[in-house]
Amino acid sequence: MLRTIDAVPRPAAGEEDEGTPVSVKIRERLVAARKRFNANDNIAEFIQPGELERLLDEVEGKMKHVLESLVIDLDNDHNTGNTARRVAKMYVNEVFKGRYVPPPSLTEFPNAEHLNELMIVGPITVRSACSHHFCPIIGKLWIGVMPNEQTNVIGLSKYARLAEWVMGRPQIQEEAVVQLADLIQEKTQPDGLALVVEAEHFCMQWRGVKEMDSKMINSVMRGVFLKDPNLRREFLSLLPRKR
Repeated sequence: MLRTIDAVPRPAAGEEDEGTPVSVKIRERLVAARKRFNANDNIAEFIQPGELERLLDEVEGKMKHVLESLVIDLDNDHNTGNTARRVAKMYVNEVFKGRYVPPPSLTEFPNAEHLNELMIVGPITVRSACSHHFCPIIGKLWIGVMPNEQTNVIGLSKYARLAEWVMGRPQIQEEAVVQLADLIQEKTQPDGLALVVEAEHFCMQWRGVKEMDSKMINSVMRGVFLKDPNLRREFLSLLPRKR
């Protein structure tokens, strides 16, 4: 006599890994695609709908463990009872948002008037965080563009949007400026591109040497700004002298 084997109910779609942290799922997708996920990389295309809120919940839970390891009484301290949630929202939805959301949409226009004169945008306020200590980096950005007939013209506010997206990740200033230059170059295709950033680093002011007056200034020069010293001097001479 044949024995009937009861069918084992199969989990519904999405339930197979219900207990797996969402960060693990995202990481597995990145590894499978052989994509880098350094602190200053954007990983938005590997995050599925609804997962960002779950990631926020996960960060909150782990942040509670950090606070407890700092020997903070989360049950009785009225000032820190909701700190883990606040910090999680700050990281995921604000200061590191540039890691988790797609790039801002840009409206591009043809260079109908064949503009070919130097254009400077700035100062644009930039806000980031040092990837070494997660301390703020706050400063100003200037962008110089030398267009040509094929250059895509974008609205002035879009430069600020692009800067916010790139800087909204744990960064070091030197790499952030190069990332932003690559992005603007790709979007606009100008004959020349120049960026200058001047920023204060709270990892120097708040900790370590506690040097309050130091700033870091760095630049990226592309195309004709790199080849033509007169154009480079003109760009630099037009930047406001705040010091």
